[in-house]
Amino acid sequence: MREGRAGRKLGRTTSGRKALLISLATALFRHEQIITTEAKAKELRRFAEKVITRAKKGGLNSFREVNKEIKDKEVINKIFETLVPRFKEREGGYTKIIKLGYRQGDRARVDLVKLCGPLEKSD
Repeated sequence: MREGRAGRKLGRTTSGRKALLISLATALFRHEQIITTEAKAKELRRFAEKVITRAKKGGLNSFREVNKEIKDKEVINKIFETLVPRFKEREGGYTKIIKLGYRQGDRARVDLVKLCGPLEKSD
């Protein structure tokens, strides 16, 4: 039984799954939105939110932890210089999943994953 085990296998080995999530997260941080299947989108949200939360802590250790996950220096700079200041008021919920429908080739559910904007202050 799989009780108490969070996460999806996505039909891949552990290393393949980790590589997929790193690749999807890098693309998400670079373009700020990507289109992928529903299961991958839900796993990507978990992964990306953890990376942003680690980056928000600041300091050298946070930089090293993010650098372990995201290998692209350009994307790492974008995370620390643009995304962290944008999300400094947010406690979570940095990503949004919008359902787009079904892919024509295999009828797989397709979602748009995008990074949210800054938190709107209500008066």
